Amino acid sequence: MGAPAKMHVAEAHSAERQGGHVEEMQRRRMLLALVEVLAEHGLENASIGRICKRAGVSRRTFYEIFDDRDECLLAAFDAAVDRLAAPVLAAYRAPGATPAKGGSPKAPAWRERIRAALTALLEQFDAEPDVACMCVVETLKAGPSVAERRASVLAALVAAVEQGRDEVRRGNEPPPLAGQGVVGGALSVIHTHLAQAPANGRPQRLSELTGALMAMIVHPYLGSAAARQELERPVPKPASGSNGALKDPFKDLSIRFTYRTARVLTTIAAHTGASNRLVADTAGIADEGQTSRLLARLLRAGLIENRGAGREKGEANAWALTERGEAVQAALAGR
Repeated sequence: MGAPAKMHVAEAHSAERQGGHVEEMQRRRMLLALVEVLAEHGLENASIGRICKRAGVSRRTFYEIFDDRDECLLAAFDAAVDRLAAPVLAAYRAPGATPAKGGSPKAPAWRERIRAALTALLEQFDAEPDVACMCVVETLKAGPSVAERRASVLAALVAAVEQGRDEVRRGNEPPPLAGQGVVGGALSVIHTHLAQAPANGRPQRLSELTGALMAMIVHPYLGSAAARQELERPVPKPASGSNGALKDPFKDLSIRFTYRTARVLTTIAAHTGASNRLVADTAGIADEGQTSRLLARLLRAGLIENRGAGREKGEANAWALTERGEAVQAALAGR
């Protein structure tokens, strides 16, 4: 294969990758938009038109990626579960949990693991109430595919709670459906707090329910004394800052992404200090005015900055990515 043919193949592969990155970015924007629309209007009024308007995409783009609204909701739910699971599982598996008040240093490992995981989950729900609303409230109203996925998540929670049977004294075993009852009851309490508008305008932090929910969880397995101990334990302090797990670099961007936009960002990422000419040549843009307009839009969106003197001093522009531009580029590149 000659050099021109190899170059053509390389350019085709690059175009395919960039097109895939743009589609993934559009998909992420629609998932984020769905979460916000659900929080504001509920599933009943979360029309595809509203989702597209919030995401800044066309209905055609929506249907190129999703068959219908339920498929979009399933994708958003899956993404949220995957993100939430990481810190929750890390807390559940972490050694050295603090024993309950009055307990010995060898307090039941299951009890402390459950409390650590519950605390991590509620703190994330407090940080991302829209995601909490989608996961706990709105998925109950969805179709069979979402219901099936929700059921699989609940089954995993029940399995974790049922490990408490290993801590039960012989003769004090809880009934067969204790785990299902505990998980269902805890979710019902969280559902109620998420669905109700606070009377004083200040939503209660879900993490303030940690003691009460833990008392509900441990009672069937460890008895009333353990439940009282959980109620006496201090409420976890609010986590300092966000863990960043649910942030999206595309949120509230004022620019619509295309294949060409992605190529320009990739070019600037690879050539910090690139001039207009280098950007145009590398990104394959023949028109000088089109290059200038696209760079101006990226500049207004806060994704690039000009480190050169520019036309005022007769020197070439020198384009570089901003911090947010780097985050967007990393997401487009799948990093």
